[in-house]
Amino acid sequence: MNILVTGGTGFLGTSIVRRLAAEGNHVISVGSRDANLFDDRSLGRFTDERFDQIWHLAAWTQAGDFCLTHQGEQWINNQRINTNVLRFWQVHQPGAKLIAMGTSCAYPPCGDLIEERYLEGEPIKSLYTYAHTKRMLYIGMQALQAQFGLKAICLVPSTIYGPGYHTDGRQMHFIFDLIRKILSAKKGGAVPVLWGDGYQKRELVFIDDFVAAATQIAETTNEGIVNIGSGEEHTIREFAKLICDSVGYDFKKIVFDTNQYVGARSKVLAVHRLKEMLPKLTFTPLEQGVRQTIEWFESNWDVLCRQHATVMQ
Repeated sequence: MNILVTGGTGFLGTSIVRRLAAEGNHVISVGSRDANLFDDRSLGRFTDERFDQIWHLAAWTQAGDFCLTHQGEQWINNQRINTNVLRFWQVHQPGAKLIAMGTSCAYPPCGDLIEERYLEGEPIKSLYTYAHTKRMLYIGMQALQAQFGLKAICLVPSTIYGPGYHTDGRQMHFIFDLIRKILSAKKGGAVPVLWGDGYQKRELVFIDDFVAAATQIAETTNEGIVNIGSGEEHTIREFAKLICDSVGYDFKKIVFDTNQYVGARSKVLAVHRLKEMLPKLTFTPLEQGVRQTIEWFESNWDVLCRQHATVMQ
């Protein structure tokens, strides 16, 4: 197949591109350096191509409290990106299947996070704007499917983790930040200070597991939403204890700052649809995945610390 991937140079994009290419596909990967998706002409050089799939991974966001201070920019930038990609798909690539990334923060914070509720209720306030840009992306996909008969699927991941995370200094998702803080303390740095009381819960899915599930679903599904997660959640304290045990740091030294931003108290995706589609899908054990992520951190320690220090200045 001939495949285009937006956001193909990012953490998830790199793994998606690698997997698709390994399966014998011709893959064109574009990142922010070679395709300014704010510009509706940015994909113009591909109008003469005929793609079988378009993977839309590009988004303007970061982890942590980024969404609290960039609401306006997030709305404008993500709406521009998504509209330009959708228009390119509808006008120039109507024969391609669009596989787009949703977000778990689009779900309302109370109740089961099942696909049917993706557009229901109010997302958590701290992620409200970004959540609605992803909802609007899905609504746009539905509208184009209804009018023009196009094929598309929206994949909603839980927090993806594993080796190969960003080294450009951007804010980190919680599991990477936990590893960084605890490793730093182990190496003689400051005592780790974690945000919240540590009893907020999160779900993780190892990047190789997500990519395996996503590429299989993309081959067989032509519409709707599919959650991709492990279906299990753990407290921040449990994650921190696992990391401490792995690196040899005393968990009792960790300080929990209850005055800091914590986001949702609990967030685990319902994965009934995923299990029905891929009944033989298996997940990397949490201990193994965390260990591999720690090893990657240690091998890239100098650049990660240097970039983080630059961001904090």
